Amino acid sequence: MSVDTDTVKRVARLARIKVSEEDATRMTGELNAILGFVEQLDEVNIDGVEPMTSVVEQTMKKRVDGITDGNKADDITLNAPVSEDHFFMVPKVVE
Repeated sequence: MSVDTDTVKRVARLARIKVSEEDATRMTGELNAILGFVEQLDEVNIDGVEPMTSVVEQTMKKRVDGITDGNKADDITLNAPVSEDHFFMVPKVVE
């Protein structure tokens, strides 16, 4: 697959990017080089290769999924102008 100047201009217009004629010509060559590299990658035989999330074999670090209240109620309401029993006290706004 190759990209021409009209395609570059069309994609730039869809992306709302202003591209001059000189930039479009330069980008055409760059995009064709990128697409050529991707075509080379398609030639690699990957039969039997498992997908990886990292280049190094590792196990995911896990923590215990325990539910807590955080034990921070006092710290949270410390700066409140008025608080009672770990709740923020605010004036009544609905009659």
